Amino acid sequence: MGVISTVLGFSGFGFGFSAGIVIGYFLFIYVQPNDVKDVKVRPLVEYDSKSLEAILPEIPLWVKNPDYDRIDWLNRFLELMWPYLNKAICRTAQEVAKPIIVENTAKYKIDSVEFETLTLGSLPPTFQGMKVYVTEEQELIMEPCIKWAANPNVTVAVKAYGLKATIQIVDLQVFALPRITLKPLVPTFPCFAKILVSLMEKPHVDFGLKLLGADIMAIPGLYRFVQETIKKQVATMYLWPKTLEVPIMDPSKSKKPVGILSVKVVRAQNLRKKDLLGKSDPYVKLKMSDDKLPSKKTTVKRSNLNPEWNAEFKFVVTDPETQALEINVFDWEQVGKHEKMGMNSVQLKDLPADETKVSTLELLKTMDPNDVQNEKSRGQLTLELTYKPLKEEDMEKEGTEGTDVVEKAPDGTPAGGGLLYVIVHEAQDLEGKHHTNPYAKIIFKCEETKTKVIKKNRDPRWEDKFEFVCEEPPVNDKLHVEVLSKAPKKGLIHGKENLGYIDISLADVISNKRINEKYHLIDSKNGQIQIEMRWRTS
Repeated sequence: MGVISTVLGFSGFGFGFSAGIVIGYFLFIYVQPNDVKDVKVRPLVEYDSKSLEAILPEIPLWVKNPDYDRIDWLNRFLELMWPYLNKAICRTAQEVAKPIIVENTAKYKIDSVEFETLTLGSLPPTFQGMKVYVTEEQELIMEPCIKWAANPNVTVAVKAYGLKATIQIVDLQVFALPRITLKPLVPTFPCFAKILVSLMEKPHVDFGLKLLGADIMAIPGLYRFVQETIKKQVATMYLWPKTLEVPIMDPSKSKKPVGILSVKVVRAQNLRKKDLLGKSDPYVKLKMSDDKLPSKKTTVKRSNLNPEWNAEFKFVVTDPETQALEINVFDWEQVGKHEKMGMNSVQLKDLPADETKVSTLELLKTMDPNDVQNEKSRGQLTLELTYKPLKEEDMEKEGTEGTDVVEKAPDGTPAGGGLLYVIVHEAQDLEGKHHTNPYAKIIFKCEETKTKVIKKNRDPRWEDKFEFVCEEPPVNDKLHVEVLSKAPKKGLIHGKENLGYIDISLADVISNKRINEKYHLIDSKNGQIQIEMRWRTS
């Protein structure tokens, strides 16, 4: 009897202990306390020193850090727009999630996954302050401090094997310090090509998660595990220097150089006579289609219908599949308009890479294949064409930090030629004695080019781009840049006026592949000019 009573005693204890744990768990989860009171709001003057120290982390950043700006206007805007933003965001989320759900339900043998309720609640996120960085790059960098204590109601119903389970997300809190970069800035709406987002600190994410109506986050140990897992996963993907890149504009609209076309104008034969009292004075103009740069010209051969030039030119190619070399032959006239003697074109897609192709082209009246005037012979033009693609490893590419990273040049001077890419961004504090209509003149070796003229402006912004093809790396050369002011009218006593100049050594550009700096202008009191240079080998 003693043994039996002992066994029964232990069995009763085990059953009672187990039943107590189960009942206590459900009471802890389902029974809500009814003595919860609203927090009393008191002015800061009523707090003692220890209480003030305790609430310091909650003070907005614009109070603690002078480089953060107060943006209450943005919070008011969000407050008014939130009812509409809430619906728009939820509708977009459902559209994005729908194909993902359809793809995965069959894989995991789930009957259906549906949103029973989806709302972000009535409380919008708030911005505690924002810091804006000013850089020399074509970008805008913002660091807002975001706090969001929301009351969402997201309920997802999952059906599988004839059973239904509901998962509900409530009481969301998110504190984050992201860095938002808009780059590159372009003159086409919305004026930036992509958005880069990085988190400067690990975010704080807190939410309630209910399964079948029970708050599973109340299970001891689970809350901390979920918190650490979320922080770790988000930090792995988006914590600086890692970024989330969101393209805004079609990247094909901002084409970059992909190759160099070398053209040698050898000779022309059997040109038609244009002058009444003598032979023609021919010269050739060459231009790439879809290129805003001016045409390149050969010299004029006087009184010659079978001229030989052997002139060499180089062109930058941005799209070899669609671009063409446009060729026009003119008869030079000392007075009046030069008369066109013939024309033709060469499609770049027909040229083999890294091979020289000799082409003898028939000169045409027009490029219309149905024009009967093209049947008349107007002479032939012989060209030597070589298309050389640029090396893929020398192109600019996006780094993991979300900023343009240009690969370093190899040790020593690189062999072969390349492309020097110059962008004249802007100038500041220019001072003209008589007028300020500035433009920049760029001289590299024997080539000279100019930006557009900005009238009546001491801080002009040009954003003009120039390309110089080099036979070898210009490590010992300099780029000469002059800023001049053009007289508003011709014939004035004070015509062209020099506003300053700068000579830039290209050795650093060759070694670093890219430089973007502001330079103080010589012979100018406070004038500065911002120039970006890139070097790419062929």
